[in-house]
Amino acid sequence: VQLVESGGGLVQPGGSLRLSCAASGFTFSSSAMRWYRQAPGKERESVARIADTGGNTVYADSVKGRFTISRDNAKNTVYLQMNSLKVEDTAVYYCGTTILLVDYWGQGTQVTVSS
Repeated sequence: VQLVESGGGLVQPGGSLRLSCAASGFTFSSSAMRWYRQAPGKERESVARIADTGGNTVYADSVKGRFTISRDNAKNTVYLQMNSLKVEDTAVYYCGTTILLVDYWGQGTQVTVSS
């Protein structure tokens, strides 16, 4: 299983970023996918989840209405569109999946929201 995130960076409050996660080594189209984040000194938290078909999505209350998770099963890629970014969204963002009860994450991509 390989998950490779990209798209992070430095953005001002109110700005937008789109994260991507390229997946390989498993049947992507049959797997629910998640985006997590971990801020310094805090535990990793689940930000968004999308079902294998993309028809069902779930968001943390802290990002609801601002973030959108989506996927392209033809490209084995999951996305996280982040709008109206806040300073408190600063974290390392990871994509992840669970296969046969084993959790997998990528290496993460840093998102910094600062003026």
